[in-house]
Amino acid sequence: MAPASVFQQILDYANRADPWPLYAELRDTPVAREDDGTYVVSRYRDIVALLHDPRVSSQTTQPVGDTADDESARSFISTDPPEHDRIRRILTRHYGPPETPGRIDAMRTEMLEIVTSLIDGLTGKTEIDLVDGFAYPYPVTVICRLLGVPVEDEPRFHVWADAIVESIGTGAGADAVRAKRETAFVELGRYLGTLADARRDLLGDDLISGLVTDDGALGRLSPAELEPNLALLLFAGHETTVNLIANGMLTLLHHPDVLDRIRREPEFVIPTVEELLRYEPPVNLLPNRRALADVDIAGTTIPAGAPITLVLAAGNRDPDHVPDPDRFDPERFRTEYLAINRDSAQHLGFGGGIHYCFGAPLARQETQIALVELVRRLDNPRLLADPPPYRPSALLRGPRHLPLAVDRIIPDADSGGVRHPTVTSA
Repeated sequence: MAPASVFQQILDYANRADPWPLYAELRDTPVAREDDGTYVVSRYRDIVALLHDPRVSSQTTQPVGDTADDESARSFISTDPPEHDRIRRILTRHYGPPETPGRIDAMRTEMLEIVTSLIDGLTGKTEIDLVDGFAYPYPVTVICRLLGVPVEDEPRFHVWADAIVESIGTGAGADAVRAKRETAFVELGRYLGTLADARRDLLGDDLISGLVTDDGALGRLSPAELEPNLALLLFAGHETTVNLIANGMLTLLHHPDVLDRIRREPEFVIPTVEELLRYEPPVNLLPNRRALADVDIAGTTIPAGAPITLVLAAGNRDPDHVPDPDRFDPERFRTEYLAINRDSAQHLGFGGGIHYCFGAPLARQETQIALVELVRRLDNPRLLADPPPYRPSALLRGPRHLPLAVDRIIPDADSGGVRHPTVTSA
């Protein structure tokens, strides 16, 4: 049997806790061809070029749905322009700028209330699992309220979300894994489609209500379009933020100087979250790209039709792009630094190009609020497992559990009255 390639080793769960040496080794061959014909791209400048190259398609070979010829039964991230642009613009009308610029910012007070309630619920405990007790229920509650999904239905859609996240980026058998993922995605979409049907008779101020009554110039999403896109928003709207918060707290506990600085200067959370998106991104890989024509990149020709995987996490730590990339340093994203080094400070934590993360404004605000509150209310937090157990996926990489010891949960009224910095969600 041939030895495993570097990329196959990255997919191996045994390397989930510390893939960074493998990412560095992967960059030694900027464009590596795998045995299945996939071209793996790992340097920052090459990833950015391909993210903006119209010859690289995000169109899946078969839509997720009941019938292979139902071309609308796919989420917009698996499509190309003009279909992608139309659906994304309709969704954005009810989510954020430019047509609904205040929706996410207006949720800051509600986010803080959710965070406060969850941390209050940990009172009396000296050992906690930060994922189960906070990093998972917080973004789930937020995305449910934004979309208009009953949060009490979480046990129902959790099963589908788990099936999706455990089947992507694991290196497991392709056909069985893909079938499991697509079945879960379709069932999640059907559940949300049922909610959308009911919402037509009982409208609210949520995103689903906006979508089912949309009379904009681009038209209204059909049921076959609405279901997979709502499924995407619900799934991606919490799973990635779970990782960002858990990775963030784990990183802060490894860097107590930054943790202490956030406690003293809450506004320092803003560059800290940007550095987390570079240093420990919640999404490590972008698979399922395909060359529409021959593409020359880094001295290699990727032939038309070939699948492409963009390794965002490797690009984020490319020393040709970021000096001393394995050092966690939020100062990279301070205003003064950005004014001089803006190009070298850009990260791939939210991808790039036309598929730049739809939920970036929400994820930023959620994580900023979460880290400030955790830092000021967890008294002397320390890791009980290092490394912690990780989730199966190499794509959505983050701790499955994050067991911590604390001396106590500081009551909100006794925590110094720290106020959150006013930041833009853009």
